Amino acid sequence: MNDFGFKIPSSLVEEKNKESAASLAKDYEALRSQLERRSIDIDAVTRLAVSFEVALPSWGVGTGGTRFARFAGGGEPRNIFEKFADCATIQQLTRVTPRVSLHIPWDKPSDTHELKEYAASLGLGFDAMNSNTFQDQPGQKVSYKYGSLTHTDPAVRRHAIAHNKECIEIGKQLGSEALTVWIGDGANLPGQSDFRASFERYLESTHEIYSTLPASWKLFLEYKPYEPAFYSTVVNDWGTVYHATMQLGPQALGLVDLGHHLPNTNIEMIVSRLIQVKKLGGFHFNDSKYGDDDLDAGSIKPFQLFLIFHELVSASTGGPAGEFRPAYMIDQSHNITDPIESLICSAEEIQRAYVQALLVDRKKLRACQQQNDPLMAHRTLKESFRTDVSPILRKARVSGGGAADPIDVYRASGYREQKSAERPSGSGSGSGIV
Repeated sequence: MNDFGFKIPSSLVEEKNKESAASLAKDYEALRSQLERRSIDIDAVTRLAVSFEVALPSWGVGTGGTRFARFAGGGEPRNIFEKFADCATIQQLTRVTPRVSLHIPWDKPSDTHELKEYAASLGLGFDAMNSNTFQDQPGQKVSYKYGSLTHTDPAVRRHAIAHNKECIEIGKQLGSEALTVWIGDGANLPGQSDFRASFERYLESTHEIYSTLPASWKLFLEYKPYEPAFYSTVVNDWGTVYHATMQLGPQALGLVDLGHHLPNTNIEMIVSRLIQVKKLGGFHFNDSKYGDDDLDAGSIKPFQLFLIFHELVSASTGGPAGEFRPAYMIDQSHNITDPIESLICSAEEIQRAYVQALLVDRKKLRACQQQNDPLMAHRTLKESFRTDVSPILRKARVSGGGAADPIDVYRASGYREQKSAERPSGSGSGSGIV
């Protein structure tokens, strides 16, 4: 029933890698020479690149939409098993995406054991569960039109709380260890909501959800300044999330979505603050030009992405090994590109920013900061950001059994054309925001 269908042959990956092996070797050795002059061990950096991981969003392999329309693509996954098949293809080529994050009820499995076994057969695991209380579902007896966890009606709040508890139960059966909660609750008109009362209701609701968390789990609280509420949102910024997590307990942490900020916000500073107070749980990586655009990661602001990873790498090297392990996940919406290609490119750009951040001469940077030399401090960061680490990324993928050039292999395989024939329905899975 859940046959994978067409798979990219490993022989094609090997053939393509062999074609580029000589040029990769030359590029890698040239970069080795450059990094040696900076006292950087390229092989050590490559080993860290191999160990890097970022989770895929199950809903990201389907075509998203705009406020006006959704244009379905060929070969879209029609169910959760076909979504996992596409995610497995991304992992096959990139070797950095071994887990998938589910959104319930979009991806609610009828048989969790069957889905877990299928995922394991593909070499995939499960990342954080995501609840959905921003959208009414068919047959839902109450409505989230005026809120969910903060609604004035206790019956609506109970329904939203029960849904989050259900997500935890499904996640426990699948092997997940985290729940991400984002709500669209807020107001569009002044006077519509009591700011303090609505936030108190949020704390009461999340307390009840938190109380059911298994000991090994984490609760990620996500914030957003606007949309769908355009006058005020209940959980609007990192400070609000910080207060909520402190009220809830040590298993509650903040989640940073790169699109959930007002224009020109210093996101890397927010990341630093949450690290400092030990309340950074993880990320939803994407990019934006105007707002919450959910564009491919690194497509608009690659320097910002690098600066964020600079803070993350600095924190990971400043304490006991393994103590600081935030969750990394992609969260994008693709409406004009092949979703698989966009996710491949994003995974590569996220890994690129991480590797570039590994190259920062932090001893030199600290000296420049202590000497109040802003120009040289900035140049120290820029030196790493400008370094083309593509040979390291390609080497890391090949050493892990992936493709030196994932997009080249993907297109050469005809994967999308094959899936279009296997999946004739143009309706897609139905998940995603239009």
